[in-house]
Amino acid sequence: MTIDWAHFTPTSAFGGGALIGLAAAILILGAGRIMGAAGILGGALAMRPDDLEWRLSLIAGLLLAPTLMMLFGTADRPHFDASWPVLIVSGLLVGFGTRLAAGCTSGHGVCGIARLSPRSLVATTSFMAAGFVTVFVVRHMIG
Repeated sequence: MTIDWAHFTPTSAFGGGALIGLAAAILILGAGRIMGAAGILGGALAMRPDDLEWRLSLIAGLLLAPTLMMLFGTADRPHFDASWPVLIVSGLLVGFGTRLAAGCTSGHGVCGIARLSPRSLVATTSFMAAGFVTVFVVRHMIG
C-alpha cells in the first residue's frame, strides 16, 4: 500500500473534522438535537413548523459553505470517475442503507459514537466495512 502524497491533506481534513464536531456540539448543546444530515433533511421535508427554521438554516449552511469555498478559497470542483447511472444507483443504495441503519454517517459516526451509542458503533462499523469491501471489489476485482 502506498500513500498518494499529492492528495494527502491532513491539515484540511483535521480542520474540516473539527468544524463538523464543533457544529454537532453546538447543535446538541444549544438545541438538544443530533446532527444527522439524513434526519435533518427528512424533518425539513416533513415541513413541521415547530422545528423547520433550524433545519433549513443547517441545510443552507451545508450548501453555502462549499459555494463560498469555491468563490473565495482554493477548492477544486469535485470530479467523479463514474457515469450518471452509477452515481444515481450509488445514491439510492446509500439512501437505502441510511434508512436501514436508522441514520447516516454524520448521525451515527459523529454524534452517535461521541455519545458512546452501541447502535451507532455497529452502524458505523458496518458503513466502513461496506465501503472497504466496495472499494476493494471495484478497484481490484472488477476494474
